[in-house]
Amino acid sequence: MPQHPDNASPIVGPSTAMETIRRLVAQVAPSDATVLILGESGTGKEVVARGIHDASPRSSGPFVPVNCGAIPAELLESELFGHEKGAFTGAINTRRGRFELAAGGTLFLDEIGDMPLPMQVKLLRVLQERCFERVGSATSQATDVRVIAATHQDLEQRVEDGRFRADLYYRLNVFPIDVPALRDRPEDVPVLVAHFLAQLAREQRDSVSIAADAMAALQQYGWPGNVRELNNLVERLAILFPGAEVGFGDLPQKFCEGFDPARPPPQVPPPAAGSGAAAPSASTPPASASQVQPAPAAGAPNDPTPLGQEGLDLKQYLADTERTLLLQALDRSGWVVARAAQLLGLQRTTLVEKMRKFELQRDQVSDS
Repeated sequence: MPQHPDNASPIVGPSTAMETIRRLVAQVAPSDATVLILGESGTGKEVVARGIHDASPRSSGPFVPVNCGAIPAELLESELFGHEKGAFTGAINTRRGRFELAAGGTLFLDEIGDMPLPMQVKLLRVLQERCFERVGSATSQATDVRVIAATHQDLEQRVEDGRFRADLYYRLNVFPIDVPALRDRPEDVPVLVAHFLAQLAREQRDSVSIAADAMAALQQYGWPGNVRELNNLVERLAILFPGAEVGFGDLPQKFCEGFDPARPPPQVPPPAAGSGAAAPSASTPPASASQVQPAPAAGAPNDPTPLGQEGLDLKQYLADTERTLLLQALDRSGWVVARAAQLLGLQRTTLVEKMRKFELQRDQVSDS
């Protein structure tokens, strides 16, 4: 694999989830397939995108990131496709857009879920026809760009709500990669800390060491800001305690709340022998999925809740069954959402939405 440029990071972490992501990156990188990277803010979606680019035949070309949510809607078309001189007020020079700047390389469209609907139409045309026009030009230009998109949004839900075009979603969702939240892979925390400390050393900046009790607290913390939040904490500790060892008492208060030193950090179960870190394929059931059995249909032999003479509320019965299965999978996985989603054959983002729907919290236990 080509070396990562100075502004990129390798895909770090020993967890099964990160092993799976590295395998998926290796599989998709040689092709020009469009990739959709899903995950919460701060999980490292751009790192995964750069990993795909670095391992691809386009690695010698440019990697051009665009945050679609940070550019005003009225400027996004010019930002992506460029404009001709005089195309609008203030266009005093011809300007190349990101599609031109990324020629021969990779265009990374971050936060694609925030793209306005009118721009979604134009992006879809470029993806389908491989050509575009600068704003103010009637001349089409061919484009040789590999597109990788990312979002923290639930695009399926946005399609249902009419806020994202279904045809664009299916065009982007050729090869999805779901990056799990840091709280779902606590075994990655020490490795990430070591990685960030090594970065500080390479930059000849002050560094620190992390004591065992402090590291245990970090592994039990919820990380709402994910890997980005961890990186920021490491930099902050290096400034506050240059060259020293940081103990539990030195951590900011929010990282200590709820910490139980007697409780070991949760661990994701290792993959089955011989299976490596492979993710389930479309034709193969997810590993251990057979351990979570769906409830039998109402009225089936030996069914504890037969239809009966009075009937039943089917909608409520199905909802109760779904909730029970969700809790079983979460309990069995130690409330590691990525693992529970694998047990149920769901994408992680889908399981998160269902947990919100049923208001499932970790302090709950399943009824089975």
